[in-house]
Amino acid sequence: MTTPLTLRSQAESLAAHLPPLLAEAEHLAATVLLGDHGRRRAGVGDTFWQYRPAQSHDAARSIDWRRSARSDARFVQDKEWQIAQSIILWVDQGASMGFASGDVTKADRARTLAMALAILLNRGGERVGLTGLRLPPRRGTAQLQQMAQILSEDEPRDHGSPDAEGMLPHSRALFVSDFLGNIDGVTAALTRAADRGVRGALLQVLDPQEEAFPFDGRTIFQSMTGAVRHETLRARDLKSRYLDRLAARKDQLQQLARTTGWQFHSHHTGQPATQALLWLYGALERQG
Repeated sequence: MTTPLTLRSQAESLAAHLPPLLAEAEHLAATVLLGDHGRRRAGVGDTFWQYRPAQSHDAARSIDWRRSARSDARFVQDKEWQIAQSIILWVDQGASMGFASGDVTKADRARTLAMALAILLNRGGERVGLTGLRLPPRRGTAQLQQMAQILSEDEPRDHGSPDAEGMLPHSRALFVSDFLGNIDGVTAALTRAADRGVRGALLQVLDPQEEAFPFDGRTIFQSMTGAVRHETLRARDLKSRYLDRLAARKDQLQQLARTTGWQFHSHHTGQPATQALLWLYGALERQG
């Protein structure tokens, strides 16, 4: 039975992760200078996009007479389409994401990127949420705080799997993981999302050692939970096969994304986080 003291201790422990994640995500979002979030096509909105020549179907009240007075043609103002959309995020919270050969774990980078993207989208008027039914897409600071709290949790298994529940038809989505575990769950969720008209992006986050495999001699390879363990006396002999399998997994993810109309990008924690954030923002914009 949970006592008030235990509950408070658990809450304080969980909350201890919240400010750093939000602060780091806010800092990362602030380094990316983006204008107002528009759909870059004509539609309902208040922001001017472009002038275009008037067509026969345009009503007289839609003519911009001031602009038209400067030429022999008549022009209409197109507005940017600014209807808020829903973006659903999934970040792998499995134990494998806790690996780090340096100062930054894969989990830290994945969570920070997801939160920074959510902050940018929220500021642009979009609704953000998480896969599953725990946090449906909404706007506002309270939504971001709750998202950061949930993303700060860890799962006991080595690899997580996305939940396609809660994905609204024709919304957008982002899946972030190392994608090194069984890919069946990712394939099923992505296929189900595509069937609903959901488009989005896959971001693979790896550690530099996972990209380079700099191991030699006697080495013990063990999963973060200890469920998988392999010892070898000649690690260098495994390098070629490992790199081939990693390349095959990336190709598999690229093909999966292409087939379902998504986009794929691989990023490692030794690279600047801003590069990945700019790619993510641009990828979701192209899916809008």
